[in-house]
Amino acid sequence: MSTATRKSTVDTVDAFFEAFGTGNQSALLDLFADKVDFTVAGSPHVPWAGSRSTKEEIAEFFGLFGQVLTPPESFAITGKVADGEDAVVFATCVFGVLATGKKFTNSYALHFKVADERIVGYRMYEDSYAIHEAFTA
Repeated sequence: MSTATRKSTVDTVDAFFEAFGTGNQSALLDLFADKVDFTVAGSPHVPWAGSRSTKEEIAEFFGLFGQVLTPPESFAITGKVADGEDAVVFATCVFGVLATGKKFTNSYALHFKVADERIVGYRMYEDSYAIHEAFTA
């Protein structure tokens, strides 16, 4: 593929949010490499916290949201920084927890590492305490 037609890191990240926002899990998973350094730190009460590396594990991760959360009440990307293979996106969203009926606001940073137009690194930094509180009765 020529340099003129290669997708940039930002293009890949934008495609991620497009696929995630429309619920297109197939397109979303196609953006990930076969092995990914994928970590979401957080409380054990947060069902999506933990490390993953395979597409199957990543598919389970994204599948969890619809099982445990309401559709987002709001979602906004508030900033984006990119440098080479790295991009960081800042966002805020509001969700409800199906099991408890509690809502939480999640302001987070999501660090992507992209190589050969595929996401090879995914690190989420979020307010796991607020999420933990929303998941506890």
